[in-house]
Amino acid sequence: MAESAEGAESAERDEPERRLSSALEAAIGLIGTTLDEAVTCRELTAFLARHPGGTATVALTPGTTENAAPDTAPAAPQPTAPQPVEARPTAPQPAAPQPAAPQPAAPQPAAPQPVAARPAARPVAPLGADGPEGVPTLTAPLAVDRERPLGTVTVTRAAPPYTDADRAVVRQAARLAARHIRHARQLAATEDVALHLQRALVAEPGRPHPNLEIAGRYLPAGPRALVGGDWFETVRLHFGRSLLVVGDVMGHGLDAAVDMNAYRSALREVAATDLPPHRVLRHLDAVVAEDGARRPATCLLVRVDPGRGAATFASAGHLPPVVFGPDGSAELVDLPVGPPLGTGVGGYEPATRELGQGDTLLLFTDGLVERRGEDIDVSLARLAGLRLAPEPGPEQVVAEVLGRLDAHHAEDDVAVLAARVRTRPSG
Repeated sequence: MAESAEGAESAERDEPERRLSSALEAAIGLIGTTLDEAVTCRELTAFLARHPGGTATVALTPGTTENAAPDTAPAAPQPTAPQPVEARPTAPQPAAPQPAAPQPAAPQPAAPQPVAARPAARPVAPLGADGPEGVPTLTAPLAVDRERPLGTVTVTRAAPPYTDADRAVVRQAARLAARHIRHARQLAATEDVALHLQRALVAEPGRPHPNLEIAGRYLPAGPRALVGGDWFETVRLHFGRSLLVVGDVMGHGLDAAVDMNAYRSALREVAATDLPPHRVLRHLDAVVAEDGARRPATCLLVRVDPGRGAATFASAGHLPPVVFGPDGSAELVDLPVGPPLGTGVGGYEPATRELGQGDTLLLFTDGLVERRGEDIDVSLARLAGLRLAPEPGPEQVVAEVLGRLDAHHAEDDVAVLAARVRTRPSG
């Protein structure tokens, strides 16, 4: 009997440690499931609403990854921090009785929303200190070791008072969330740099002749693609002509972007010889095939001759362009399609059509129209079925097409280039 009683007492003593261990293990699985700062905050508040319980709020200090350097100051929020980011718990909270007012005086103002974030400029209560009117409150910095805090997390409840184990849970959950938030900010900074690099590569084509209006746009394939192999380009030729280019290196990532830049540089050099578009493709295909280190790429060239009102096309495995007429209707250009660049096969042929006054030509990569599980003819028919307002210019065509085809949520990179012969003033 004595041994049984001792065992029961030992189990009772060990129970708080087991609960603490279980809560911390749950925190690891529930906090930081994504590389998204706002989601991590919601996961933190939802977890603390259950462990140790109450209303949890997060006040974030906006900043960059420069905060990652250790700080010699104590890990406490800065009083000059900007407005916090509100994070609401995802799990429903059990209703808790409110503490009685200390004096039966005038009616108290309505209580704030349970998850409204506290202004970061308010003084931070020590971990475990009581809040207003004796309400049990725990406040911990969102920081790991001596890192500069990214903000604070505060937990309050009506009763009972928080324990040492509760303090440990809040502190460790805040540390865990801080690590994930810092990682999310580092990734966001990296993605921002990569996206600006990609846009710099594709969004600054060579200047066409003044007799041509152009507009282009590049959209990455979601926030995790970083960079890709889609590009567009314009090259000024002799006699008032301009060469329009759109291309797509197979694959994604940094390697595709590097190959894209190599294709673009080689094409500029070949196009400067003023060869017809199909011969430019033949030469470029031979050059890339000899290298052997470049990924294949599709490419569409269009030589626009405003003086003659004509456009000459050549395609290396690329989708056909669209011409929007003055009435806003769309028409796919029928042209022969050769193999992608880099195969060394060649076989590119030209096609010429009239480009009338008010016509706007749209070149694009497959990310604009392709949809998972859908035949490409159906995708192209959707584009050809668009009807825009009369006299659509390049900027309007680009904006309308991207919006109406929901290109901002496409599964692949999107590059578009629109061009229209500039109308000469009469008289």
